[in-house]
Amino acid sequence: MTFSISIKYNDYGDNMYASVLVEIKSRNLDKTFTYKIPNQLRNKAFVGMRVLVPFNGRQVEGFILDICEDVKIEYEIKDIIKLVDDHPVLTEEMIKLGEYISKKTLCNLIHAYQTMLPAAYKAHKNINIKEKYITYLRLLDSTYIPANAKQSSIIDILKRNDENKSLLTKISPSCVKTLLNKRVIEEYQKEVYRYNVSTQSEYKKVQLTLEQQNVINRVVSNLNKFTPFLLHGVTGSGKTEVYMNIIDKVLSQGKEVIMLVPEISLTPQMVDIFKSRFKDDVAILHSGLSDGEKYDEYRKIERKEVSIVIGARSAIFAPFTNLGLIVLDEEHSETYKQDSTPRYDTIDVAIKRAKTYNIPLILGSATPSIESYTRAKNSIYELLELKNRINKSMPEIKIIDMKEELKRGNKILSKELIDDINDRLSKDEQVILLLNRRGYQTTIVCKDCGETLKCPNCDIPLTYHKDGNKLNCHYCNYTTRIVTSCPNCKSENIASYGMGTEKLEEEVKKIFNNAKTVRMDIDTTRTKGSHQSIFNDFKNKKYNVLIGTQMISKGLDFKSVTLVGVINGDSTLNIPDFRSGERTFSLLSQVSGRAGRFEKNGKVIIQCFNTTHYSIVYTSKNDYDSFYNEEMKLRKKLKYPPYYNLCLIKLVSKDLDQLNVEAMKVKDYLVNNTKDVIILGPSFSIISKTFNKYNMQILLKYKNLNQVYEHLKFIIDKYRTSKNILIDIDLNPRKI
Repeated sequence: MTFSISIKYNDYGDNMYASVLVEIKSRNLDKTFTYKIPNQLRNKAFVGMRVLVPFNGRQVEGFILDICEDVKIEYEIKDIIKLVDDHPVLTEEMIKLGEYISKKTLCNLIHAYQTMLPAAYKAHKNINIKEKYITYLRLLDSTYIPANAKQSSIIDILKRNDENKSLLTKISPSCVKTLLNKRVIEEYQKEVYRYNVSTQSEYKKVQLTLEQQNVINRVVSNLNKFTPFLLHGVTGSGKTEVYMNIIDKVLSQGKEVIMLVPEISLTPQMVDIFKSRFKDDVAILHSGLSDGEKYDEYRKIERKEVSIVIGARSAIFAPFTNLGLIVLDEEHSETYKQDSTPRYDTIDVAIKRAKTYNIPLILGSATPSIESYTRAKNSIYELLELKNRINKSMPEIKIIDMKEELKRGNKILSKELIDDINDRLSKDEQVILLLNRRGYQTTIVCKDCGETLKCPNCDIPLTYHKDGNKLNCHYCNYTTRIVTSCPNCKSENIASYGMGTEKLEEEVKKIFNNAKTVRMDIDTTRTKGSHQSIFNDFKNKKYNVLIGTQMISKGLDFKSVTLVGVINGDSTLNIPDFRSGERTFSLLSQVSGRAGRFEKNGKVIIQCFNTTHYSIVYTSKNDYDSFYNEEMKLRKKLKYPPYYNLCLIKLVSKDLDQLNVEAMKVKDYLVNNTKDVIILGPSFSIISKTFNKYNMQILLKYKNLNQVYEHLKFIIDKYRTSKNILIDIDLNPRKI
């Protein structure tokens, strides 16, 4: 199935009217308004275009969602001022998809469309992102006899190809000017794309295993019908190669592909692999690109210059009109759920688009989410499996009890991990160390009065960052200098506790003289291209120890990594969330999969205090099925997904007393108007205060969305105009 731009041709009567969805930052405004299309725009205005319209005494932008000739409105209809675009920025499919997201996430329709589009195409005044042009020169008179050697050089270059004017000007500005004046050469403007990434790799065809070929054959036999597949493949089993072989088949049919990865940190590697095979047939979309770069990549897709888009969550909205396949790699990742309005789930949107185009969807993971694996077991998804690594060897996983290590004086690194790091470095092999906490030290405490230094805006301890000698809040980004005395009792007896990746890197440098370390966390990847730079440097063995947070745990593929060490491997178990066990198993299993992916055997050392928790025990055995069965027992007993659906109602206010009152009102309404719904709360959120506002929440457990949907809409409408209470509703949240 292909989708064309939705166009309403102007074969109407005397008047034409447009239903326009205006961009107004108001929670209580969620409808279209009717405007007259002026005669001079009748042959130019189409559904999906942006327009500038008068609204309440000012001018705003909006989207045309419908065009008609008859309207029954008693008030005076104003004219559209002008068209913003020369073509629709919303296709017919995207308009319907926005409606679906709005209903599914209970958000305003304008929020759905704004989320789907890059900044250059959003309905918003004063955004001015244009094409980038470079001045080129071309030869007009090849018979001209050069007056000097520099003129001769310029002409010789232009005889071969047109060239960038700035490059030829470096030879001689005066010669370029003279040749232009004599009409020997001429200049012209050529559009260039701002984001150009070349591959470092050369694609080498690999011999597929029987498991890989079976998976490929099964998907290829279902290319022209909606089939959701769950590809459960152990780390290093060759899932990416499977994806590319299937994509080859899709492209041979003249269709298009969306390939999603959960984080920007994984994009450089995936792009490198895909560009080595598919060359320039690839566009990239993710939040690390500038607005101008996103605009260019988006237009590559619109212009049909590429057939594949690779990106993070937002790439699911790539404006392809002839989709043939959607792939979500690492489908278990929580980053596939948007954590702000609209709180869409990428998997849900992918299913919707796959159904629309009647095409397969592949969800791939070594550690599928509990919900996805349950759907596969219940035949909602079709389960495909890759049970063996390409190199046939899973890494050895060793659990180290840090309670015993502390008795021996080993506070950070165990003796076995130190010995193994020394061994690997002496062999010119590489090591990955995971600590899922950034910064230097995580808590600053007064030893006299017990005061913990917290963010003044948020109910969270400040983290010490040695780089910059500052205390930082990881929520609102409040920053202050390191204190030398307690703000409460003025004592100078200040102590710092906990450890982040900064301190771990410092410790590694102290212990290992031959360690060349590089750190990968939010603090080291803020600048543009930093993910790519760290990835390439480590791949090229400029460094032999990679230290990082969870962003290094999945998807990365390095030939020389034979040892992975996990520091505080049980820390995620301490998070008060029913998914803490699943997160722990997934994180540990994924990072373990970075070791020994090629010829050399790998080893993983997990340092922790809770060595008997089932998520850690089953990680050490590479046993997903046993973990799944254990987790399902707990979920069933406590009535959590997949046995129940969840809805998180979050209430936010600066006034704590009013927040308590309104939270109880919401709870009472739900108790009195719903049936067979479990209602927990209201209670404070895990972080009770952020950005100087208090947070409370109510958690609903239910079987069918129909039990709560209309009541949730009522609650939203009730507080839509409230200035003091903000209501945020998250259906099936990934975090509670």
